[in-house]
Amino acid sequence: MSAPAEVPELVSRTLNLSRQRGFITSIRNETGRLLASLAASRTGTLAELGTGCGVGSAWLSSGAPKNARVVSAELDPALAEDVQKIFADTVNVDVIAGDWSTLEQYAPFSLLFIDIREVMESMDVIADLLEPGGIAVLDDFVPSAFWPPIVEGRVDTVRERWLTDERFAAVEMLIDVDASLIIATRR
Repeated sequence: MSAPAEVPELVSRTLNLSRQRGFITSIRNETGRLLASLAASRTGTLAELGTGCGVGSAWLSSGAPKNARVVSAELDPALAEDVQKIFADTVNVDVIAGDWSTLEQYAPFSLLFIDIREVMESMDVIADLLEPGGIAVLDDFVPSAFWPPIVEGRVDTVRERWLTDERFAAVEMLIDVDASLIIATRR
């Protein structure tokens, strides 16, 4: 994909933490640039469900208006603490140590980034967390040329549900030859 090689400083710092911690599955820069672009159009509260090393939150923060808030939850308290240090000087980002459901108190969300499969399965809960017109970005899909979507010889029911649920206008986007994501806007 055509894009500058440079990434925002905050993103670079979270990517460094990812490397130090041995995380090899941080979001792709293409996905990050998409998150920053979508965040630029949002107000209110944006969230990442599953902080990891904070790469997604850094991309959200890099695009979000200064008056928007980004919240993120990380289950591993030690990792959450490391990420909190990275965001210490970023006034519009809060990283909470806890399960993703601890973020429910900050709803409704104008944008949600989700890259944890088990969370994606909680579609009814996610729908209730989004404000009308709110956007969910679901990452880490393997492209499928079939309908219903087939991955490793099985129907990908999570993807199928998100793409067909009447509560959302949804589309799957190819990020690279081996990666796709879903953008679902709450009706």
